[in-house]
Order: sequence, then structure tokens, then C-alpha cells
Amino acid sequence: MSDANPRKPDERHPLRKGWTTGACATAATRAAYSALLTGNFEDRVTITLPRGQTPVFVLHETKLSSGSAMAAIVKDAGDDPDVTHRAIVRASVRIGARGAGVSFHAGDGVGTVTLPGLRIGVGEPAINPVPRRMMAEVVEELATRHGATGDVEITISVDDGEALAAHTMNGRLGVLGGVSILGTTGIVTPYSCAAWIASIHQGVDVARAAGVAHVAGTTGKTSENAVRALYGLEEQALLEMGDFAGALLKYICRNPVARLTVAGGFAKISKLAQGHLDLHSGRSQVDIGVLSEHLAELGGTTEILTQARSAHSASALLTFAGDLPLGDRVAAAALGIVKETLGGADIAVDVTIFDRAGALIGRAGPNDNP
Repeated sequence: MSDANPRKPDERHPLRKGWTTGACATAATRAAYSALLTGNFEDRVTITLPRGQTPVFVLHETKLSSGSAMAAIVKDAGDDPDVTHRAIVRASVRIGARGAGVSFHAGDGVGTVTLPGLRIGVGEPAINPVPRRMMAEVVEELATRHGATGDVEITISVDDGEALAAHTMNGRLGVLGGVSILGTTGIVTPYSCAAWIASIHQGVDVARAAGVAHVAGTTGKTSENAVRALYGLEEQALLEMGDFAGALLKYICRNPVARLTVAGGFAKISKLAQGHLDLHSGRSQVDIGVLSEHLAELGGTTEILTQARSAHSASALLTFAGDLPLGDRVAAAALGIVKETLGGADIAVDVTIFDRAGALIGRAGPNDNP
């Protein structure tokens, strides 16, 4: 593994991908549980990622004692400027009570969720669902192979994780005590702003060349999958704009298409609605006060407004909206910003908002139905 500093993209030397904290925790869990069952640590540990890749990890440190084992891996984030690059991710595995299944615990340097609105419940270690599933699958596989019950307690730790978390949004989101164990694919794909924006422009060019009349700019995979299903869009119609809404809109203004859908999660589209064209958490923030005013205009009760104004995130505030059409209101405000950015371009535009499960929770634009 390399500890070189992240570098700028170069056509001659493509940026190197890396591994998420979730992938590292899974590999460490596999090594520790395997040693617990066999008495030996593997020299190299191979895991299978959600999309089928099989990376190999080298163990940094190991420890085996009666009833428990620990393995540590140094995270390699490739050429991405990841705050946890070179962090030491540890998994300690202990045999649990028979029938208890797999349980997850936060060790030193891994945060605990203290506020509602995240994918993990309050009081739980900040280990996201996909890494949990990956580790549980590893345990099941090894238990089946060695005739064990698979009842284990897994504690994930990250050396200096609490200090690293100070450079993230964890504190504001109510994740205290360390970093989160993240990743949906297991792979860290490095993008510089220039490289990502170039890919957006290329996507528009390809869509236009293919005669695609309706394209969708999405903030991530969930909104991409949801808007594709909603409108039956083809592959070339999908433009992953990520945080770079402005880059997409300004380019389409100069290179118009017949129809554009802007799709994203509630928090990202809330930022767009408030006039931000760069949706990155380090460069724009959701204004909870503005969202609370939307609820007031929609007839929110005093109790709802009190809860909303104290919300720590857009997602948490959304839970207080109940049946009030806050998603539609935010989508309408975002549509105004989109049209303003597009100027006088003759483009039919709509905005769609999806929740984390991909369900439509807000829409604004000339097309009420897909």
C-alpha cells in the first residue's frame, strides 16, 4: 500500500482507487473470526465486495487469546483525499451467547449515533448497513465452513478515530466519539472537481449525440436508480452530477436538451432550493430556519415548528413534517433556482426528491406524472 499524497488527475497515470472503512472492517473481521475458529491468522485476507470485486488485504497487527481475536488493517484510500487514509481499522471478534447472532459494537475511535435521522438508530455504533451486512456474511460463511454457530460480538475500532472525526461532519450529525464505518460498494473512487465536472460535460455530450431527449442529473446512486425507474430512462440519460449542480446546469444552458430532471435526496435538494449550486457539505449548508419557514407557511403547528427549528439536520427536520407537503415545497423552490440558472434556455424542467429508500417524496415541474 502506498502512503503517497493524493495527486491531481493525469491522463497518463489514472487516479488509484482505494478501500472504504467498511471494506477494511470486513477484512479485519474475516481475519479475526477465522483465527478464532482455526487458531491461525491468514497471511493475506480476501473478501468479496457487493459488486463482486475480491480485494486482498495485508494484516497490520494480530492478537489471539482464549475466546477472542483481533486483526488490524491499514486503510488505503488510493489517491482520494480521504480523512481516514492510512488509518488503522481494527476488528475484535468474541464468541457470543448461543443463539444471539451477530452484534456490533463501537470500540475506540468509532462513533456512536446520538440523534435521530441517520440510517442507524440512536445508541447504535456508527457502522453503516452495508458494512454490517458484509461482516455478517463473512461470519456466516466461516461459521458454515467450520461448523460453528456464528454467534459473535464484533467490535470495530479506529486508531485516533476521535481526532479524525473532528475533520468530518459527524459531530453536527450527532455521531460522537469517532468516525463512521462507511461504504456501499467497498471502493473509494477518487474524483477531483475538475475530473468530475469533465465527466458531467461528457455525459451531456454523449446524451445529445445519441439523440436522448430527456436527461436526469442526480446527486447519487439512490436518486439515479429511483429517477430511472420513475421515468423509464435509458443509461445514457443518467448524469451523476453529485454535488456539482451548477456545473451541470450551466453546461446544459449552453448545450440544451429537450427535457431535464434534477433528482436528489432531501438535504441536497434543500441546499439547491436555497440557492447553492455546489452541494458539498464542506461548501454549503442546509438552512434549518428556511425549512422551518416552509413548514410554517404550510400550516405547521407550534409543536411541529418548535421541533423543526431545533432539528440537527434536514433529514431530522423532515421527520417532523408529517403529512405536510414539505418535499413538494422544497422541490418547487429548487425548480426556481434551476430555471434561473438555465436562463432563457428552451428546456422543460422538473425537480424530484427521493428518500433514502428511493421513494418519491417531492416533485415540482410541468409534468405531474411520469
